[in-house]
Amino acid sequence: MLTVENVNQYYGGSHILRNVSLTTTPGHITVLLGRNGVGKTTLLKSLMGLVPIRSGGIAFNGQAIAHAPPYERARAGMGYVPQGREIFARLTVEENLRMGLAYRPASTPINPQLFELFPVLEQMLHRRGGDLSGGQQQQLAIARALTAGPQLLILDEPTEGIQPSIIKDIGRVLRMLADQGLNGQRMAILLCEQYYDFAEELADDYLVMERGEVIARGPGSEMQAKGVRQLVSI
Repeated sequence: MLTVENVNQYYGGSHILRNVSLTTTPGHITVLLGRNGVGKTTLLKSLMGLVPIRSGGIAFNGQAIAHAPPYERARAGMGYVPQGREIFARLTVEENLRMGLAYRPASTPINPQLFELFPVLEQMLHRRGGDLSGGQQQQLAIARALTAGPQLLILDEPTEGIQPSIIKDIGRVLRMLADQGLNGQRMAILLCEQYYDFAEELADDYLVMERGEVIARGPGSEMQAKGVRQLVSI
C-alpha cells in the first residue's frame, strides 16, 4: 500500500533521514522503533508531506506522492495521528471529529462505529476538547484521523503520557482496525512507538532506526530473539 524507497531528508545542512525504505501492508501493523532524536517523527512528517524530502520515492497504492501536498495524501486515504495529539482545545469533540471530514459535504455523518471503538467520545460529544483528559484526547485524535475512512493509519507515539487502561484500549482498537478495518476492509497501520512492550505485542513487522537510518527490520515475532529491546533502550 505504502512504498518508501531510499528517502533522504535534510534540515539545513544536517542529514536527518538516510536512505530510509519501508513498506506497509493491509492487515499488518508495522512498528517503527528507535531512541529519541533518531528521525522517526521526521520520517512520519515526510510521509504525510509536512516536511519535504531531498531524494527518494514515496508511493501510495501505486501512485507517486513524494511531491503531493498533505491534503492530497489525506484524500488518497492516509490518516495521521501526530505526536502530542494536536486536537483543537476550544472546539467540541464533535467539531474536532468533523475536522476530519473537512473535505466532505457538510451533511456527511460521523461514522457511528467510531463511538463503538471509543464510547467515551459519544458521552462527551459536546464537551470542549481541552476539557478532556490526556487519554481521552488521544482517543479523540485517533478517531479524528479515522473519520474519513483511511486505508493507512500513521500514529506517532500514541501511548505517550497515557494511563495503562487506555493504552490497552488503544492497542485493542489498532489490532481490530488492522484485522477488520472500519468497513470490512483491512487497514495498514504504521505505528511509531517508544513503549517497547506495547510495540512488541502489536507488531506484525518492525523497523529500528538509529541516526536517521534503518538498522534492523523483520517480523514482529522475532523481536525478542533479535534483541530489539536492547537496540532501543536508553
